[in-house]
Amino acid sequence: MAETFCVDPGPGAASGSKVLIIEDDRFISEMYSRILRDAGYVATVAHDGRAGLDQIKEGDYDLVLLDIMLPRMLGDEVLHQWREFKPKSERPRIIVMTNFEQDEISRAALEAEVDAYLIKADITPCKLREVVAKVLEN
Repeated sequence: MAETFCVDPGPGAASGSKVLIIEDDRFISEMYSRILRDAGYVATVAHDGRAGLDQIKEGDYDLVLLDIMLPRMLGDEVLHQWREFKPKSERPRIIVMTNFEQDEISRAALEAEVDAYLIKADITPCKLREVVAKVLEN
């Protein structure tokens, strides 16, 4: 059995970058938060779409991890409203995470609006750290 190792993004990769996690599953949100905090990020969690949108409007985040299937407001609606609220130059980067199966046209349209698209079942701690670091460096 082959071992899997994390790619070290290097010193200062996180540098205190602020990440908002909008995820209704408390186990998953706590896991993502812990992974990112251990890597040096400042992680904040919102457990529904409306609270997440409010935090985006009030906060100064570098990156948002956004679930699609959320209570009170779906993730794609959060994305749509937030895009209207802030000019592109002031918007944080966005990574969509979902286990929701979408048809190819819907998925392609969503992927075109975000910096990365991840399937939750495929996310490992290593992969989460790597994708977040890569999105923030671009």
